[in-house]
Amino acid sequence: MAADASALPAAPAFERKSCPPEAVRQRAALLDAPVVFTNGCFDLLHRGHVTYLAQARALGASLVVALNTDASVRRLGKGEDRPVNTLADRMAVIAALECVDLVTWFDADTPLELIEAIAPQVLVKGGDWSVDRIIGASGVIARGGRVVSIPFIHQRSTTALLERIRTL
Repeated sequence: MAADASALPAAPAFERKSCPPEAVRQRAALLDAPVVFTNGCFDLLHRGHVTYLAQARALGASLVVALNTDASVRRLGKGEDRPVNTLADRMAVIAALECVDLVTWFDADTPLELIEAIAPQVLVKGGDWSVDRIIGASGVIARGGRVVSIPFIHQRSTTALLERIRTL
């Protein structure tokens, strides 16, 4: 027997994890500390992404993830057809992850404005970023926080995955 559609919630609970940038300071202030911040495109979610996000969350009590807008992804030069998934879709997938507490976005070339607004205790990027190249690191360190570059366990990339799909 089919479920009565009127009995279903309007939206899944994970959708409440999404937050516009103008409200992120207030929403992040309600999270348990230490707050961990990371950012990225997270276009086609793969094992490398979810492992990285779980490791980032393990560095604190809450994890905030900021996603590049579609225009910001295109400016990164990842390819004319990127992102594959829209910002709204990427945010929903990231928000559905248990390890993520809050998801927002940025359209600038860097997430510096968000990092300054949130003032996380821990700032994290993947192993392809050395600590001295991580945007916002100096401010986090000056406030007594820490900056971590998490080494890759699973060598995966969305670009490589797309190339593989195109050759099948």
